[in-house]
Amino acid sequence: MEICSGLRSEPWPGRRKPTVQALAYAVEDLLAEELDGLHISVGVAAKDSRYPLLAIHKERFKAILALLQASGLQVVSVKVDADLLPDDQAYGVWWAGRWLLGGAIETRLALSPEDLEVLRPRLPEALCWMGADRQRDIAALLMTGRSRALDLLQGEFRQVRARWPWGALVVSALALFAVSWGFTLARAHYLERAAAQLYEQSVQRFQSLYPEQTRIVDLAAQLKALQGRTDESSRQMGRLVQLVEQVVGGSSVEVQRIEYRAGTGWTLLLTAGSFSELERLRERGQGSGLPIRLGSASKDRERVQAVLMLEEKNG
Repeated sequence: MEICSGLRSEPWPGRRKPTVQALAYAVEDLLAEELDGLHISVGVAAKDSRYPLLAIHKERFKAILALLQASGLQVVSVKVDADLLPDDQAYGVWWAGRWLLGGAIETRLALSPEDLEVLRPRLPEALCWMGADRQRDIAALLMTGRSRALDLLQGEFRQVRARWPWGALVVSALALFAVSWGFTLARAHYLERAAAQLYEQSVQRFQSLYPEQTRIVDLAAQLKALQGRTDESSRQMGRLVQLVEQVVGGSSVEVQRIEYRAGTGWTLLLTAGSFSELERLRERGQGSGLPIRLGSASKDRERVQAVLMLEEKNG
């Protein structure tokens, strides 16, 4: 899973199945590379008319197939380990030295134990966890989901020769698992970098309000201690930190400007990759209990700009 990106399209209008190219253009904003360098495979649409997609670097995938064939393996199907988990419920399983997330959730991820702890607060509570002591059960689970999992051998990689026995398919899938162990999860690292950037902006704002605070040890604790003996500006800063930590920090949006106006509250100018990212930000804000709302949003080239307002509390 480390060398792939698992995506889902927006609900597709009409009953006719779109082409791979049309779906690729629809999710282009979510991809980190140019479409020409990617191989994209498409699965069957869900009940909400959203199509699952897997994207992998084309040359890297060619190299993996060449390695398998050079080893004497006849490849008839290639499926991604996290996508093999059955869709009867959401799973988190320990496999091949890392955690796989998949099943009845849109997420398809492979995480180190450290990365899992970073993302755990944003994962569903109903995940079925299976640890290192249940490797036989996990192997059986992965075999159960293989008929539903998306096959990467599509388009130019489609195999035209006759089907080979299931044994060869199992060996091919296990070999692909082994090849993918050495890659890291770019999305988790991106979230960490975004959170660090937002935290640095909060520290700078904090130091501008309290220049005597030259040493920052625990920003939230220091603000809490100052709130009992400072004016309204410190309390508003605490609300901004809460907004950053509980809402903005867990998303992939970028903060371009932060302003505060008495009687109105905080206003943040954001940029995001798509409107769906803004919708997820709004839902996270509702869950935090903060009085926030999204203002006007507009698309500029490949980015979406919007205004996020943290309103003043009455009383």
